[in-house]
Amino acid sequence: QVQLVESGGGLVQAGDSLRLSCTASGRTFSRPIMGWFRQAPGKEREFVAAISWSSATTRAADSVKGRFTISRDNAKNTVYLQMNSLKPEDTAVYYCAARQGATIVVNSNLYEYWGQGTQVTVSS
Repeated sequence: QVQLVESGGGLVQAGDSLRLSCTASGRTFSRPIMGWFRQAPGKEREFVAAISWSSATTRAADSVKGRFTISRDNAKNTVYLQMNSLKPEDTAVYYCAARQGATIVVNSNLYEYWGQGTQVTVSS
């Protein structure tokens, strides 16, 4: 089984930055796609960003493009989400996810492993 543990969430003001981390442990699988999703109260879980094994390919939701950057360090089994210029509408629980395969997808149902989530709250 693969375990994903997120960290780095917190309470910040609008315009501030945060960096989320997600570290994988346990059974490893080959070249996973790693992604970040978020879920705000009363809303469905939504795709934020994802990155290929080699980091050559990334994808981000339109709502975060230009503000959030996803990266990974395979030697540390860790993926990061750098969040800049945070807005109150970014407030949500942020989840790390992993899937086997070579294609970045935005459908959360296609990710096999999930972390427990970390809360990000942005005050106005």
